[in-house]
Amino acid sequence: MLQPAYLIIVAAVVFVLLMMAIINRYRRCPSDKILVIYGNKGSNKSAKCIHGGGAFVWPIIEDYAYLSLTPISIDANLTNALSRQNIRVDVPCRFTVGISTEPDSMLAAAERLLGQTAQQIQELARDILFGQLRLVIATMSIEELNSDRDKFLEAISANVEVELKKIGLRLINVNVTDIKDESGYIEALGQEAAAKAINEAKVRVAEQEKIGEIGKAEAVRETRVRTAEANAQAVAGENEAKIAIANSDATRREKEAEAQRKATAAEKVAQAQALEEAYAAEQKAESARADRERSTQTANVIVAQEIEKRRLVLAAEAEAEQKRVNAKGEADAIFAKMEAEAKGLYQILTKQAEGYDKMIQAAGGDATKAYTLLLLEKLPELVKTQVEAIKGINIDKVTVWDGGAGTANGQTSTAGFLSGLMKSVPPLSDLFDQAGMALPEYLAKKKEEVAAEAPNTAE
Repeated sequence: MLQPAYLIIVAAVVFVLLMMAIINRYRRCPSDKILVIYGNKGSNKSAKCIHGGGAFVWPIIEDYAYLSLTPISIDANLTNALSRQNIRVDVPCRFTVGISTEPDSMLAAAERLLGQTAQQIQELARDILFGQLRLVIATMSIEELNSDRDKFLEAISANVEVELKKIGLRLINVNVTDIKDESGYIEALGQEAAAKAINEAKVRVAEQEKIGEIGKAEAVRETRVRTAEANAQAVAGENEAKIAIANSDATRREKEAEAQRKATAAEKVAQAQALEEAYAAEQKAESARADRERSTQTANVIVAQEIEKRRLVLAAEAEAEQKRVNAKGEADAIFAKMEAEAKGLYQILTKQAEGYDKMIQAAGGDATKAYTLLLLEKLPELVKTQVEAIKGINIDKVTVWDGGAGTANGQTSTAGFLSGLMKSVPPLSDLFDQAGMALPEYLAKKKEEVAAEAPNTAE
């Protein structure tokens, strides 16, 4: 049961170790080195060169190495080199070389310098430099070597660069010190140049002395002539100066007078302008004061009035609103009162109508009988009304002159007065007629009609 788990653990360990081994074979190249991978490269290349970056190196079939890009300084003190003039010279030089980072040069360096120490590379480069330096010196004369150093260095660079590139190196710098020859030619050239320079200097000194003497004599003559001319010119100048002084004095006095006049006028103008500005300032001050007073009055009177006006407007609006509220309340009260009265009257009329209807039903549906019943009900009130008509007459004093004589019907004057007074009360029939109604027939008959009907009744 434990064997499958054990196999899984072993496989995992092997896989991890394999991955670590693969990762460990990845090589990065520093900036001061060249990574050379050699082995099974194919494509007719002996190695793969990388500068900056990295690459994977397959185990077993590939391997790697580094080439240093550190510059190498080489002392090439060449002696007894034959020049174009067949004069042997000593040329002490110091060359600085290094491995090139061009693709072709890196491959050449990998093929020829890989595994070599710096000392071995230095010796190999020195041999190449000596040979090329001798060739360059053989093509140049002593004068060119000694005086035209730029040409000499260009020739060295052109010849040496080509040969160094074959082994993957490049020339960085060339420094040539003093050149010497065993025959003393360069020294003689130096002495000749020195003597020539000394002689030329002596000639220039003599020329300068001659020029100096001539110049001195001419200077004396020029001095005397110039002195006389200067004296004459001085006298003339003094006279002209005096004239100029007089003219200048006159001009000065004229200018002073003109300046005085202008100054006086300017003072007057300035005073006038000052007064004008003062008046203008006073006017502005008065205007400002008037504006201030106006503003004060406005603030004290108009603003107060505006506030009072607004207060009155607000009070009037409040009073009007109160009146509107009161009027609305009174209208609502009146409306409610009238509505209540209307409802009461409606109830009264409704009840009366119901009573009249029941009264007509009680009279057997005869409206006349119902009317008679209603009139009988109101008859006491009618009689009372007739009596009350004369009850309220206020008779303070009535004087009746009665002589005792009677009337045709046997009544005295006093009795006739009282009878006429009673007759002033309107009868019930007249009241009913004025109201548009009629008394029942048995109430409206007169005595005569009753008396005429009496016998018939007796019969």
